[in-house]
Amino acid sequence: MPQGCSNHRVRQLMRGIGQIYDAHLNDTGLRITQYSLLSHVLAASPVRPVDLARLMRMDASTLTRNLKPLIDAGWVSLGQGGDQRSRLVHITDAGRAKREEAKQSWKTAQNALNARLGLERVVALHGLIDECLALLDGADRPQT
Repeated sequence: MPQGCSNHRVRQLMRGIGQIYDAHLNDTGLRITQYSLLSHVLAASPVRPVDLARLMRMDASTLTRNLKPLIDAGWVSLGQGGDQRSRLVHITDAGRAKREEAKQSWKTAQNALNARLGLERVVALHGLIDECLALLDGADRPQT
């Protein structure tokens, strides 16, 4: 049987990994969460906030809170969608430049993590995460 709280252990792992990325991204002025958000917006832009939240596996209020500093910095914008009630998140030219500036720092952080944990372990971790996410996604669906 597993010992301890799985949520706590995964959060400990996330904090440790996040510290590596944040240390490498520090000079760019971005945190790893901001770099990730810029990368997702770049890939999906323009995108409805609800779709971006779903893509990033976060709730709408967390997305709104994380978007605010990027909007304030001029890296993303929130514009009018297809109707009066909908909005679309766009990456700006400044956001593209900021993400490109930080890309090498992100690669250096990823290489540091690979070196620290070992490439085989990182590949295995990615596979395990993908499997777990798929199983968790299935848990949200009604059983037939």
